[in-house]
Amino acid sequence: MSDHILQQQLQMVHLSAHVLAAQLQVLVQRFWADEMARPRNTDPKRPLRHGFKVYSQNDEDGIIQEIFRRIGTAHGTFIEFGVESGSECNTAKLLLEGWRGLWIEAAAHHAATIRQSLAPFITDKKLSLTEAAVTAENVNDLFSHAGFAGEIDLLSIDIDFNDYWVWKAVEVVNPRVVVIEYNSLFRPPMSLVVPYNATYRWDGSNYWGASLEALVRLGRTKGYRIVGCNFSGVNAFFVRDDLCADHFLAPATAEEHYEPVRYFYAAHGAQSGQPARLGPYLSV
Repeated sequence: MSDHILQQQLQMVHLSAHVLAAQLQVLVQRFWADEMARPRNTDPKRPLRHGFKVYSQNDEDGIIQEIFRRIGTAHGTFIEFGVESGSECNTAKLLLEGWRGLWIEAAAHHAATIRQSLAPFITDKKLSLTEAAVTAENVNDLFSHAGFAGEIDLLSIDIDFNDYWVWKAVEVVNPRVVVIEYNSLFRPPMSLVVPYNATYRWDGSNYWGASLEALVRLGRTKGYRIVGCNFSGVNAFFVRDDLCADHFLAPATAEEHYEPVRYFYAAHGAQSGQPARLGPYLSV
């Protein structure tokens, strides 16, 4: 086979892959539209339909925006840990919108990427970066040492194993909204959480975290109400009781707000079509 013919075949394979990806995205978006048309999802108090992706992993950016549209923003402050390089997390969009916050990341190479790509935000003190592994024992000290205490607008927790235990331990900040991963393998009313292990790192299996019911019960003890989950069945959204008023759908139960796992939506429905890279923009 000549090099010319081989090159043509490779181009055809490449084109076919793009066409297939586009077809899959259309199918997934059609599935999303069909789901949103279900009576359960047409209630305007359910934030699910407002989801979209800018820099979040799935559709969390839009849901967070909608929650704060309803309850207002008090300080424009956030804390997020488990951000990796920062190009796919729940607070990057907020950072670009002028919020100020703290990122905590354990991996040295990800922290180095953040320092390089987001240097202007760090220099302007819009973003603080702490390189550390978050545990139930150190979480409050990490916040305090970075200068964060009292009320903040948003706390986002994504450490793939001990999320429940770390949220339970948080005391020095009082978030108005909490976003936390749940293990959608366990449908309500199953209330399960992995035993705490400060040194354990997620092994890529489905053994991690806590069920939605377990997080809802924990949230109640801390004064929070569940207001929704995202379409991919990855993150749950909690709002402090004193801020909920009549803004969100009742009852505030895991049964009402549970979404099953739909990882395919992250792969084909919520993507922008281009690799994510976060950097400074000018507001005009």
